[in-house]
Amino acid sequence: MATDKLEELKNKFLEYLEVEKGRSPYSVRNYDFYLKRFLEITKIDSPAEITPPLTSRYIMALARLTDSRNRPLKKVTINYHLIALRAFLRYLIRHQALKVMSPDNIELLKADEAKVKVLDEASLEKLLQIPDLHTRQGLRDRAILELLFSSGLRVAELVSLNASEINFKSSEISVLGKGKRVRVVFISKKAEWALKAYFARRADEYKPLFIRFKGGPANDQKGEGLRLSTRSVQKLVHLYARKAGLAIEPSPHTLRHTFATDLIRSGADLRSVQEMLGHKNVATTQRYIHVTNPQLREVHRKYHSGNKEEGAEPLVP
Repeated sequence: MATDKLEELKNKFLEYLEVEKGRSPYSVRNYDFYLKRFLEITKIDSPAEITPPLTSRYIMALARLTDSRNRPLKKVTINYHLIALRAFLRYLIRHQALKVMSPDNIELLKADEAKVKVLDEASLEKLLQIPDLHTRQGLRDRAILELLFSSGLRVAELVSLNASEINFKSSEISVLGKGKRVRVVFISKKAEWALKAYFARRADEYKPLFIRFKGGPANDQKGEGLRLSTRSVQKLVHLYARKAGLAIEPSPHTLRHTFATDLIRSGADLRSVQEMLGHKNVATTQRYIHVTNPQLREVHRKYHSGNKEEGAEPLVP
């Protein structure tokens, strides 16, 4: 097993990511998971034992692992483990002044070209129609699906939203995304109807936007213990996809891809879509967006299919 010293260095690295680098709790948890797996597999006693032969054996061990469905880990997943290890080594060199192997000695695997999953219009409509709107859980789930498609939110961004952050007057939400960068996302008319129908069935003043309706600590007045997790949202998307009989197995990120594709196919320019998605490689270098860009709102209003009047109707049965 790894010594307490190596475990302590790992914890200092995670603290550095959170405090100094501004990484989200979700990202920090991922780094923690990957590094814990590295220590469990290698059973090393000190950072000095991290060598090219050791990392080669580590990669071979990862290639023999399987996921929750008993499938071999994908190359991109193995690369996530290696990226975490490289970042840890870089931290040890720069911030702990330790003489360890250069992170450049760890080469990433050549991953297969990722295939972006996108729902066509018919499949998307099937998915959206599955939640039972006679129940508050069904209304909540419909609101989740509509908002994911309307905004292009990452699932971690979605579950971190609070009810007070929904601005129905301007049909927008200010979101704190990766790297603690703020951007504005937009609420389509269909998503607005879904959210209002969901709010109408909420008989509480809990802080989180999306909550589970049972359980949680008795003294949890703000309802943080009831906040839906990223895993909960992933599971409900999978559940509704199976019920809808979709040919592909979508995830919350599939709805994000579908959002972007819907805009681009309808003629929206790529730079505007990139900004709405909050990608790092957008032209703007602003760290925070304080004022909504009217041009972006117009792009969303004009091209997003959720804003079309035809066939739109209130969701409340």
